[in-house]
Amino acid sequence: MQLTWYGHSAFRLDFNGQAVLLDPFFTGNPAFAGDRDAAIKGVGTIVLTHGHADHVGDTLEIAAQTGAKVVANYELCMWLSAQGLQNIDPMNTGGTVQQDGFSVSMVRADHSSAHMDGKTGVPLGSANGMIVTVPGSKTVYHMGDTDIFGDMALINEIYQPHIGLVPVGDRFTMGGKVAALAVKRFFHFETVIPCHYATFGLLDQNPDAFALALEGSKTKVLVPEKGQAVTL
Repeated sequence: MQLTWYGHSAFRLDFNGQAVLLDPFFTGNPAFAGDRDAAIKGVGTIVLTHGHADHVGDTLEIAAQTGAKVVANYELCMWLSAQGLQNIDPMNTGGTVQQDGFSVSMVRADHSSAHMDGKTGVPLGSANGMIVTVPGSKTVYHMGDTDIFGDMALINEIYQPHIGLVPVGDRFTMGGKVAALAVKRFFHFETVIPCHYATFGLLDQNPDAFALALEGSKTKVLVPEKGQAVTL
């Protein structure tokens, strides 16, 4: 399996001939300096954690260009459908949907989810974490935007994820020290990749506190170069 980080919470997974985008925030993302066409090439599935614009990102345009299926919570799928999206696979917290050679499971996250229209928001269901399970390969848990919560222990017990994509930017999610506590207390990750930092000035500008708090643990902290695929 290969993983590519595009800044913020945007990732691409490549495995067994499949390409999956997670929270594809490209346009308007100051941390994204890559080739958008290359980032979306061959993508068959888009997985969204929640409805905020910095996570939905370019979903509508990418789906129109590639025909990719969008997997997200029911309300977000219906809202995207009203914007013209045709290929959707709606679900909700606790559910698992089978895709072509992998599955996507939706778990809890402690956050909000809405499309902001000026100063008012259109609620778009719950915020979630998304787990991509590839038989015979790695299980990847994108935590989405979240705080620490005790039921992370159940998520680990049920899904046993190998790779964690962990928000560490503070203010809108866990900060680095709390995120590291979540990793150490509730999970047995092989590798964790910090995200949701440095994109905007309001966020922590580096993942140093997270990495420092995990020094000496069995979990590897990987900070990939943006736009460069790494093998997991």
